Amino acid sequence: MRYVASYLLAALGRNTSPSAKDIKKILDSVGIEADDDRLNKVISEKNGKNIEDVIAQGIRKLASMPAGGAVAVSAAPRAAARAEGSAPATAEEQKKEESDDDMGFGSFD
Repeated sequence: MRYVASYLLAALGRNTSPSAKDIKKILDSVGIEADDDRLNKVISEKNGKNIEDVIAQGIRKLASMPAGGAVAVSAAPRAAARAEGSAPATAEEQKKEESDDDMGFGSFD
């Protein structure tokens, strides 16, 4: 990931075809020693491609991945029932909700 991020940083800095030297310079600036094999793989896969297109393809791939929505769905019926008044919250649930709302600080502290 660090090699891809460094390549993108160089490309976004108007370097349309970052070299290994360019990416190593970025990595060295934050104290990371580059692995030549991984670095060359990233360069060979991204070289000559339009960075905006690569980013757009990545966004489409990420959008198709599940992101834990099942947890929110399973909690929704209980929350909806409580909102309608048909299932009162237990004292423990109310206490947890109240403590989550406060979060340990006030708006005007």
